[in-house]
Amino acid sequence: MVAMTQLLDKPAEQRFIQTGVSWENFKAIQRGFADLPGVHVFYFEGELEILSTSPEHEIVKGNIGYLVEDYMLNLGVEFVATGSFSHEKEGLASVQSDESYCFGERKPVPDLAIEVVITSGGLNKLKRYSALGVKEVWFWEDGVISMHYLNGDEYKEVQHSHFLPNLDTKQLAQCAIIESRSQAVRAFRIH
Repeated sequence: MVAMTQLLDKPAEQRFIQTGVSWENFKAIQRGFADLPGVHVFYFEGELEILSTSPEHEIVKGNIGYLVEDYMLNLGVEFVATGSFSHEKEGLASVQSDESYCFGERKPVPDLAIEVVITSGGLNKLKRYSALGVKEVWFWEDGVISMHYLNGDEYKEVQHSHFLPNLDTKQLAQCAIIESRSQAVRAFRIH
C-alpha cells in the first residue's frame, strides 16, 4: 500500500485589497491580470481584491472539482462545469470561484460555487455571491467543507447540499488534501 501524502502546512498566498475602486478601473485591472494563471480578481461595491494562489491551493481545488464531477457522473446528474469563469453583475460584483456548476443546463449564474480558502477570505465572500444570486456556496478551509444555501438574500449554513444531498462532504474534504489525484480518487471511492 502506498502512503498518502497530505498537505498540512498553509503556504503563503498573496492578497491585496483596495477600496474606492470604480467598476471601470476594476475592469481595466481585471484585463491586466487576465493571462496570469493563479491570480484571481474580485470586486464588490468598490472593493477590489487580488489573490495569488499557491500550488497547494490548486491541488485542493483540482481534487475537489474532480471528485465532485466523478461523483455526479456516477449518479447520472446532469451538470455543466463552469470552472473558475468570472461571474459578474455590472457595477456591483465580480467573483471567480475555484469551481462552479450549473445543474441541468447552463445558466448565466451557476447554481453551486466552490471556494478553496488557504489563508484568508472565506465567509466574507458570501455577499458577492448573494449579489449574483448563486444558490449554494461551499468553502473548503482547514480540511472542512462548510455549505451555505441562499434563502432570500441571505445565506444560511446547511449540513447537506441542496443539489447533492447524499455527498459525504467530510470524506470529500479529507480526500481533497491528498497530493496524488489518483490516491485521492481511490480513497474517496472506497468510502
